[in-house]
Amino acid sequence: MSEVHLTRRISLLQATAINMTDMVGIGPFVVLSTVADIMHGPWFLYAWIAGALLSFVDATIWSELGATFPLAGGSYNFLKEGYGPKWGKLMSFLFVWQTMIQAPLVIASAAIGFAQYFNYLAPLGYYTSKIVSGSVVILIVLLLYRKIESIGKISVLLWLGVLITMSWIIGGGIMHGNFLAPVEHVNDGLNINFAFAALLGTATVKTTYSYLGYYNVCHLGGEIINPQKNIPRSMFISIIGISLLYLLMNISVASVLPMSNIRDSEFVVSEFIHAIAGPTAATVATGLILWVAFASVFSATLGYSRIPYAAAKDGAFFSVFAKLHPSKHFPYVSLLVLGAVAFVFSLLFRISDVISAILAMRILIQFIGQAAGLLILSKRKGRNFFKWKMPLFPIPAILAVLIWLGIFFSTGKQMILTGLGVIAAGIIAFCIKARYSKEWPFDK
Repeated sequence: MSEVHLTRRISLLQATAINMTDMVGIGPFVVLSTVADIMHGPWFLYAWIAGALLSFVDATIWSELGATFPLAGGSYNFLKEGYGPKWGKLMSFLFVWQTMIQAPLVIASAAIGFAQYFNYLAPLGYYTSKIVSGSVVILIVLLLYRKIESIGKISVLLWLGVLITMSWIIGGGIMHGNFLAPVEHVNDGLNINFAFAALLGTATVKTTYSYLGYYNVCHLGGEIINPQKNIPRSMFISIIGISLLYLLMNISVASVLPMSNIRDSEFVVSEFIHAIAGPTAATVATGLILWVAFASVFSATLGYSRIPYAAAKDGAFFSVFAKLHPSKHFPYVSLLVLGAVAFVFSLLFRISDVISAILAMRILIQFIGQAAGLLILSKRKGRNFFKWKMPLFPIPAILAVLIWLGIFFSTGKQMILTGLGVIAAGIIAFCIKARYSKEWPFDK
């Protein structure tokens, strides 16, 4: 019987759809009010701009590594190659270790947000809310249990729902509000000082969460057609498109609703549609927002399921995760395990608990560690080694590290300690595994 392999069936359109549906989940609808409340005024647009700039700069790092190593698992391969045969084992193991915790958190956060916004349609109690969020995770796993070409088509369909929803929100502000007012008054009362920088950092933690997913295509590198071109293209198209949509959506909402209403609302977009088009339209808009949230869980789960598979196939993780479905050719064990953990998390946590935790756990290893690994690899291999090259190297990589450090410290003391604790536990687990298997640093 021949060995089963991943197949390259995802086109540029489908890759872009997967990225964008991952990015526009429940995040922008849930954190819009939170960001406005943190910034205390019309300057909240700057937090969305800051998140976009960070995503764009960081995408240059992902593009170099993704185009050069177009394999399933994304960051697992990037860290392994960047840090070499010894330290690369530790860094890639730590990435998979944290993925087994933070990936289900990401999936659960979208499912919890889905249940939270569902309250606008029908008030849910504590237990019914948990039933809804858990059911979302189960349905996603069932939809993903199929061939990748079918998943690509489903992603495009879900993506259309994202574009329709965002277009309605933006068009509503243009037709019914004073659309330019939020931009004209964005600097009212603004003093650029340490207090503003602190508020911007805290708010950018929330907006960055809404941009996460621009790199999802890298986790599917082994299934992308013409990856050297399509991986970078899909990321930059996604970031530019989503940045414009987010800014226009925020401007649109602020052009209709008073800032006090935006800051205090739990369903700000639904209330915005209610103000311009009435209750029936608000109900329809809420349904579309739930569609978008569902699409995000779908896309995120798809990408994350390839990471334990890649590590196991490489012999760096439990071998059972390397199994592919014999006829559908996807890592079904990885999908089922991550889905099961996400289901449990969706029952245990609130969305406010997980946003900062997700970033705190990922920044040091995945984002900063990946940027440093690129610099190390560039020095070792030379710039001609890379299939795609960032402009002005190494400035974007260094700038990304500095910004990510600022975001990390803005997550707060408790989340910083949580992130460091996960890394420390991963190092201990790695040493135990290495000692048992007599690998570096315990080999002879």
